[in-house]
Amino acid sequence: MTAAIALLAGFDEAPAVFAWRRGEPIARDTFLADVARLARTLPERCHVLNVCSDRYRFAVGLAAAIVRGQVSLLPPSTHAETIRQLVARFPDTYCLAEAPQPDIDLPQTIYGDAFVRPADSDAAATMPLVPIDRTIACVFTSGSTGTPTLHRKRWGSLVENVRSEAVRLGCTTPSSTVAIVATVPPQHMYGFESSLLMAWQSGSAIVAERPFYPADIVATLSGIAGRRMLVTTPFHLRALLADGCALPQVERVVCATAPLSQALASEAEQRFGAPVLEIYGCTETGQLATRQPVADPHWRLLGRIDLTIDETGRTTAHGGHIEQATPLGDLIEAAPDFADSRRFSLVGRSADLVNIAGRRTSLGHLNVQLQAIQGVIDGVFLMPEHDEAEHDGVTRLTALVVAPTLDATRLLAALRERIDAVFLPRPIHFVDRLPRNDTGKLTHAMLQQMLASHGSSPR
Repeated sequence: MTAAIALLAGFDEAPAVFAWRRGEPIARDTFLADVARLARTLPERCHVLNVCSDRYRFAVGLAAAIVRGQVSLLPPSTHAETIRQLVARFPDTYCLAEAPQPDIDLPQTIYGDAFVRPADSDAAATMPLVPIDRTIACVFTSGSTGTPTLHRKRWGSLVENVRSEAVRLGCTTPSSTVAIVATVPPQHMYGFESSLLMAWQSGSAIVAERPFYPADIVATLSGIAGRRMLVTTPFHLRALLADGCALPQVERVVCATAPLSQALASEAEQRFGAPVLEIYGCTETGQLATRQPVADPHWRLLGRIDLTIDETGRTTAHGGHIEQATPLGDLIEAAPDFADSRRFSLVGRSADLVNIAGRRTSLGHLNVQLQAIQGVIDGVFLMPEHDEAEHDGVTRLTALVVAPTLDATRLLAALRERIDAVFLPRPIHFVDRLPRNDTGKLTHAMLQQMLASHGSSPR
């Protein structure tokens, strides 16, 4: 008989707060009753595209799909071409949404306010048990061809993963659970794990809203009673700190999706009065390690995960929740005491490494240095698509920068204090904003498109 794990753990009392929505608590049993009610209305199909932006509704939709044995598809976007590729692979897919989605060409089931009921209106609800080998979600990475690459996520592996995270974050007892405010959507792997499933398996509460602007983040945090945790990205965190608003007390701040500079982490710790932890992982494996940049620059592996580095420097992750040994796209250096401490350093992504005039660095490192300059709101280094040589025969990087108060001369002077001269960008393109997605990431295609549109007007 296949082993099973309960949908929720840590919510030992029926009145336990499962979620906060519009400043009001939602009890565990209300959630379970909403799950049962929605599950009865779902169509007889095997795959669902859940585009609910309200994190509570997304959670109800995900759980209802699990109860019905349906797999939730979590693509990188809902662009028309992405939907066409999904339908070609999964022709029985339907869309679950809060309101009609005219741009999504799929059969649609609408989950609106009619399904959300008062927190005291439900009798005791049955806790679903989910087989550990059941695939509950498919997440996708976009390969070099632009065709999404599928990765199936099984319930047992996901539970082990997020329970390891809960232990690392100290959210394992009733007195240490938190309400999780997240600036990232639940449809992407980081938000899926850290703002949703980790709460399900630790007794912490999810927060329905997804605030974006600094004032909204502060208001959402301030509107929740008790212990709070912020799950965010370096992009959102930088904007929040730059706003200068008074920040409410939180237990900790969690960051992922892009390198977090020690300076930004240090300022956040001082302003929030709480530790800032960074998560390292990828879509293929999920979370792998954490670090507190202010305390230790090294990463420490989660749970039973292990790394193997071969003679060529290629790193493979295995063990724990990772079902198959998975090569990583990053260059990793094990700490001297790795066997005991399980600590390591990230040199950078293999694809981001640049070698100019015999000197090596990573685009990620250069981006951190650029974004740390006073007056820079956002910025990114790029390697030209084709070799473009200066008169000295050396390939030059370029940069897209959001810095309304700076010009190229002052920006280059500040960069010279931080990076080797061979990596200085030539040219620099000043832009109004960078095309970041919901998790603060920048796609290669969008950056190249922006670079092409600014090719004739560097400053």
